[in-house]
Amino acid sequence: MIEMKRQPTTPGEILNEEFLKPLNLTQRAFAEHIGVEVKTINRIVNGRQGLTPEIALRFAAALEVSVEFWLDLQKAQDLWRLKNSKIKLPKPLKAS
Repeated sequence: MIEMKRQPTTPGEILNEEFLKPLNLTQRAFAEHIGVEVKTINRIVNGRQGLTPEIALRFAAALEVSVEFWLDLQKAQDLWRLKNSKIKLPKPLKAS
């Protein structure tokens, strides 16, 4: 398994840098376009909230990028955070 040393880019950073800025869209305008509250977009852009499948689907429809793209970004972020947390994992099971 390949270990990730650096934190993956967040979906919010991708949204902001690759879509909102180039399209000259504010968070408010994007939020209104996809039908969510602006605070939701702000939290995602600032890394304080992850993507739900519903939000990923809205992003995909509005930005013509697959829902899997957005969900994969979120999955990478979630797994990185878990692997770098203090979670205690069980030992592997062994056949007796």
